[in-house]
Amino acid sequence: MNNIEILWVDDEINLLKPHILFLENKNYKVTPCTNGADAIDLVKSKNFDIIFLDENMPGLSGLETLTDIKNIQNNIPVVMITKSEEEYLMEEAIGSKIADYLIKPVNPNQILLSLKKNLDHTRLISERTTINYQQEFRKISMELASVNSHSEWVEVYKKLIYWELELENISDAGLLSILESQKQEANQIFFKYIKNNYSDWFYDNDAPILSHQLFKNIILPEIEQSEKTMVIVVDNLRYDQYLVLEKTILKHYKKQQEIPFYSILPTATHYARNAIFSGLTPLEMSTKHKDIWLSENDEGGKNMNEEEFLKRQLKTLKKDLPFSYHKISSQKSGKELIQNYNQYKENKFNVVVFNFVDMLSHAKTETQVIKELASDDKSYRALTDTWFQNSPMLELIQKAQKDNIKLIITTDHGTVNCSKPTQVIGTKAIASNLRYKTGRSITYQEKDVYAEHDPKQIFLPQEHMNSSFVFAKDNLFFVYPNNQNHYTKYYKDTYQHGGISLEEMIIPCVILTPKN
Repeated sequence: MNNIEILWVDDEINLLKPHILFLENKNYKVTPCTNGADAIDLVKSKNFDIIFLDENMPGLSGLETLTDIKNIQNNIPVVMITKSEEEYLMEEAIGSKIADYLIKPVNPNQILLSLKKNLDHTRLISERTTINYQQEFRKISMELASVNSHSEWVEVYKKLIYWELELENISDAGLLSILESQKQEANQIFFKYIKNNYSDWFYDNDAPILSHQLFKNIILPEIEQSEKTMVIVVDNLRYDQYLVLEKTILKHYKKQQEIPFYSILPTATHYARNAIFSGLTPLEMSTKHKDIWLSENDEGGKNMNEEEFLKRQLKTLKKDLPFSYHKISSQKSGKELIQNYNQYKENKFNVVVFNFVDMLSHAKTETQVIKELASDDKSYRALTDTWFQNSPMLELIQKAQKDNIKLIITTDHGTVNCSKPTQVIGTKAIASNLRYKTGRSITYQEKDVYAEHDPKQIFLPQEHMNSSFVFAKDNLFFVYPNNQNHYTKYYKDTYQHGGISLEEMIIPCVILTPKN
């Protein structure tokens, strides 16, 4: 039985009896009304699901009635019915937040379609999305059984993200649970793929673009062929988070190209972001630039020399390009960036690093309130978007668009929500990161890690003769046997990076041109 209550307001309501009977035969309940004043009284005394409102009535006009109705119940959908197609009327009605408009004479099927559009819209989308994902689930499962290249993994991951965002909109806990299981399965297979193929990428012409190749191969050609370019690096930004931000970015820019690439291991800022700016692997940085490379055990910020790395890369490439470098890690530095915009906007290119998302992931570990606000991937994305909507990054993008500046947005690595501990034993000197460890005499669960006993094979520096690297798979995090229960509870369901997962390794580089 249909419980939909319709208020139909028209001074010639008697002429619409066939339409009303048509709807009543389909179990809609219709309350007829002949004028705006009575309609307003009805809205005050009764809850309607939708209102059909004639625009041209004696007494209160349709637009005047609409304004009063919205003052009483702002969220009720109103469909304006009009004889006129005059533009100013349409603009006024749409500006007053009508749900739809129909041009007289209307037929019953037009009315029914408008009802479906405005009342059954969510249900219809939910049903169609459910059917489509059920079909796609089987396809993705088949792809997981045969995927065997870095480009195929990118496509699989992007499909999983697409469906995660689609299913999130219909709030079906059962389907989301199925998708989460499929993501876990994908990450387990992806881990085996990386374990078997990663070391070959440094010698293989068919390898994906890695962090240290991004600037020279992708970013620099765009800079050279443009008058001015803004390069924005958002630390710790996952692909799904970028896609949420992109909805706003595309109001100001057109997407020219989207180039997924792979973060090097460890998927940690110290290694991956320095690799982007230097154009070198960590092993090469540690040997060629000993004066500015900081190893795991060195004191001080490991990413303090990014600007100098970039200068040296440009010098090596024999590129004399005026640029500025800015790192934004506080509200104060963000305001200064915007205030000083005119001082650097004429450069050939500018680099801006935003650290907020990385700070958010650390805050989720350390702050109970953030843990609750970002309890899962959906809320983590929403929190990132909330920051972006009120951030200097968005203000910078808006300014760059007005000045016709090309935009390149990328990141250094992603992050993964860790839910399961895996035990590791080592000396005090091994790295403190929860997703990778490096040092001597590390003991670990073989099935849970990718271990590299000769780090130079994957172009990582070897601090000591017997130092090795171990990387945790999918959503695991390392804990020590001492006080294991405490640390398991403390770090469970926190966002970490440094290991091997689709979320951490497959990341976006997006090239955008300003809208006129």
